[in-house]
Amino acid sequence: MTKLIRELERELSTTLLLRSTTGVIATAQGKTLYDSAVSADRELVQAVEQIRQLEGRMTGTLTIGAVPLAVMLLVPETLRTFSRAFPDIQLRIVEELYIVQLTRLRKGEVDLALGPLPGDLPAGEFVTDVLMPIEMVVVVRRGHPMARARRLGELGQAPWVYTGATAESGYAKMLFERHGLPPPPAGALVNSTLGLLSIVASGHCIGLLPRQIAAHAFAQPYLETVAIEEGPLALELGVLARAESHLKPSVRQFMAHLHRAAHQLGSSGIHVGHMVDGGRWRRGLAGGGAGPRSGPT
Repeated sequence: MTKLIRELERELSTTLLLRSTTGVIATAQGKTLYDSAVSADRELVQAVEQIRQLEGRMTGTLTIGAVPLAVMLLVPETLRTFSRAFPDIQLRIVEELYIVQLTRLRKGEVDLALGPLPGDLPAGEFVTDVLMPIEMVVVVRRGHPMARARRLGELGQAPWVYTGATAESGYAKMLFERHGLPPPPAGALVNSTLGLLSIVASGHCIGLLPRQIAAHAFAQPYLETVAIEEGPLALELGVLARAESHLKPSVRQFMAHLHRAAHQLGSSGIHVGHMVDGGRWRRGLAGGGAGPRSGPT
């Protein structure tokens, strides 16, 4: 291995690894080459799988990034029907916030991302499908004095939990700005729904959660929904795929099964929004056509 690396360094006329008595670390050049090699290997595996699937051999791996709401409502039924139809496709579900999913999607680390649809994606980068509407409701711990608030402005001085990398993003900021109010102070930054639940349920911070999660049996003993006059933050739960990966048969089939699961939720009494064109999917390239109407960045 050492000989092969040194030959590669000579060929590139650069240093890829720094060796010392304490170990070996990659240089910036080595890190660049490694990241590119991993990406190239991943693309090659995807190409081989797509070729086999286009020839009718439905085998390979499908990696899905999903927000907790999608995991709770849509993924179980989708997995049931998809796995029954395509038992030789290995499915992997990664639960995480949507901003992380987009990064993974761009790198090709996930094939599909399920979550609130962003509103400012570059045109042509992704194929998007709307699955169902989401209502993000204001939640506090049980017994919190702010549980009796009736207007959003009454909550503007309390600390809020922000989801994302910085307080410059997140649903709390979006909710306040939609109603012409300055964003509230960030009491905490989290990158998981479990973290948000824990912080809100055990302290003085306020947060936003999908109505279905806030009303779930595991959350009810610890959280209260604040009934503000402005109502919930309305978003759309959708699925994104890279434009090129959308051609992969397993990706298109999984998207079809997602729509079937969303339709079944609607038929069972959970409102999932309207279909268009006689029940066909509403589909469009992000940034043009029938793309998403709203969502986080």
